[in-house]
Amino acid sequence: MLSVPDLEGKVKSGEIDTVIVGMTDMYGRMVGKRYDAEFFLEFAVKEGTHACSYLLATDMDMETVPGYKIANWATGYGDDHLQPDLRTLRTCSWLEKTALVLCDVQTESHELAGHAPRSILQRQVAEAKKLDCQPMAATEVEYYLYQDSFEDAYKKRYAGLSAVGWHREDYHILQGTREEFFNGTARRHLAASGVPVENSKGEFGLGQHELNVKYSDALDMADRHVVYKQCLKEVAESMGVSVTFMAKPHVDQAGSSCHVHMSLWRDGKNAFVGDKQLGPISNCSDEFKWFLGGWMKYTPELMVFYAPTVNSYKRFQSGSWAPTKIAWSKDNRTAPFRIVGSGKGLRIECRLPGADCNPYLGLAAGLASGLEGIRSKIEPPPPITGDVYTSESELLSIPQTLREAIDVFAKSEFAGKMLTETVREHYAHFYRTEQRAFDRAVTDWEKIRYFEQI
Repeated sequence: MLSVPDLEGKVKSGEIDTVIVGMTDMYGRMVGKRYDAEFFLEFAVKEGTHACSYLLATDMDMETVPGYKIANWATGYGDDHLQPDLRTLRTCSWLEKTALVLCDVQTESHELAGHAPRSILQRQVAEAKKLDCQPMAATEVEYYLYQDSFEDAYKKRYAGLSAVGWHREDYHILQGTREEFFNGTARRHLAASGVPVENSKGEFGLGQHELNVKYSDALDMADRHVVYKQCLKEVAESMGVSVTFMAKPHVDQAGSSCHVHMSLWRDGKNAFVGDKQLGPISNCSDEFKWFLGGWMKYTPELMVFYAPTVNSYKRFQSGSWAPTKIAWSKDNRTAPFRIVGSGKGLRIECRLPGADCNPYLGLAAGLASGLEGIRSKIEPPPPITGDVYTSESELLSIPQTLREAIDVFAKSEFAGKMLTETVREHYAHFYRTEQRAFDRAVTDWEKIRYFEQI
């Protein structure tokens, strides 16, 4: 990480000449500008900069989308203000002479723009502070690595790509060694760029890997997540290989998740620890119990934040390491809510989000649900033991498609309370736009199935 004086020194010595000033869009992608470092220090470090409001009202291909009230042709697509959060200033060690800072999206009056993903998480962090709590989190992100470059993969329409692995590589050291040219480079660059790394390991799929960074407070964790993905994509680009964070890139391979670990801390101690017993969990607190109850209760209503694309829902299959029903259990990977750790390490792992989730929105959804659980003292259902996939207990299934998840989200009073009605409508329109894009598409599956046979 860099302080402004650190940056000034590196600019003066010629070590840094460029500063990326970035924000994330609703997909979680980094967008922004590259500044001459001297000009950044002279003006943007204090004054910030501007970016077109359509960045939070567009689709994947940067097309303007009608129907947004916050940004549209009638409003002239004016500018949002980007104010650098200097706590995020860091070296980008994977780029030559470059630093990076993440920004808050602000209105003309320099208040947080309520529809910006980072603002949504900041609002929930503020709600936690009202309960004298600091939310701590970690996101475990999985990805697939291919020998093809991004350009070659695009030209192939992403078909017939060559994975870097040819055996299942879950915890597999030999296969991990074959991929160390990429994963080792990524670990070192992240560690040198203010994203402390814990470890990396092979995952269940061919060429699938997981790289874990150290837990932190929720906002910092989401920032690290964004830098992590940007780093891995750009390292892949520089090496002539490609990486994907799609939730389900292959029909015959495991999906890629983003397991979210969360706990609340108070006065330097884990507030989930106490003298209560909850099923198989001993020495937990009422806050732990109620947070779990709230998180589970509001999962269906906020599912779009955990699974934001049409592809996300292809991951939820029985026996696939991804959950299908809403349940909790102790150290059980068939349950979407898995309780792990003990003592100060006690935490809730939510296995619902895919690698395609926007980390600000995913963490905000879990935090908002859990905090409401504490406020309303929501009791969780009984724990499930054994295989949740085949459990005979009456368990609520998670939404099966993006369309179903949108319908629940659009009607949710809780989502309106969490976001405000205006912001909920904004995101409902965003996800409906994504669904409509898929509905209009003619897929390869349709051609293979119907071209000759129908």
